[in-house]
Amino acid sequence: MTQNDPSYDQSVSSIHNRLFFRLFQAGNTLDRQTAKALGITTVQWSVLGALSRPQVAQGMSFSELADYLVVSRQSLDGVLKRLERDEHVLRVADTVDRRAKKVVLTKQGKVFWESLQPKIYEFYRQALASFRFDDKVSLVHFLNQLNKGLDEIDLGEQAQREPE
Repeated sequence: MTQNDPSYDQSVSSIHNRLFFRLFQAGNTLDRQTAKALGITTVQWSVLGALSRPQVAQGMSFSELADYLVVSRQSLDGVLKRLERDEHVLRVADTVDRRAKKVVLTKQGKVFWESLQPKIYEFYRQALASFRFDDKVSLVHFLNQLNKGLDEIDLGEQAQREPE
């Protein structure tokens, strides 16, 4: 789509660019502030949080964890190696399929995760201080909609064409 295309709307394009750039900035700021305030990366935080949920007390398969976090297997492997080195997680053979590995939170990992909770609570409180409760609920709703839209992207032939 070019500016000469009748369906092109510069004001809509501008707000789309601004929105996705702000998401990019927010992600980078989250990465930086997480490392500074908590001493862990956002992916480490996400892995520990995912594995601390009661419904996965017996662990998650490597693939399930990668899918749940929406990260590449390669990226997850590197993060797990660091968390294993720190003895926060362990990869164990699945009792049903011995070839598959389950990722479990260790006792030390649980203690570490619990020790982070006051800082995480304060992190959230400060980051969302200017939001009313309804704003937070709306933001979750809109982010869910955005994720759904991102999952449904299929540029088809458009992606194959050379840029004009």
